Amino acid sequence: QVQLVESGGGLVQAGGSLRLSCAASGSKSSILYMGWYRQAPGQQRELVAQITSGGSANYVDSVKGRFTVSRDNAKNTVDLQMNSLKPEATAIYYCNAELLVGARIADYWGQGTQVTVSS
Repeated sequence: QVQLVESGGGLVQAGGSLRLSCAASGSKSSILYMGWYRQAPGQQRELVAQITSGGSANYVDSVKGRFTVSRDNAKNTVDLQMNSLKPEATAIYYCNAELLVGARIADYWGQGTQVTVSS
């Protein structure tokens, strides 16, 4: 199995920046994707940013140009640099890893970290 440990998050003023980090460990299987999801109160969880082992990234439209996701394959870490933060970014952010386990794709999740953007 994979264990995901997150760091970062907190309270930030609108227009400010935060950097979230996540480290994956415990599996010899290749991690196909790593990324970040978020869930605001009363809302469904949504993909924020995801990156492949080859470095190809995709983002939800609302964060394009302001957020940057990156990963270190050797360390199995993924970071999310969040700039020009807006109050609507307030949510619990979850690290996610997707990997092949036997004949199936498995998703693993961190426990989440709170990001609060004040106006």
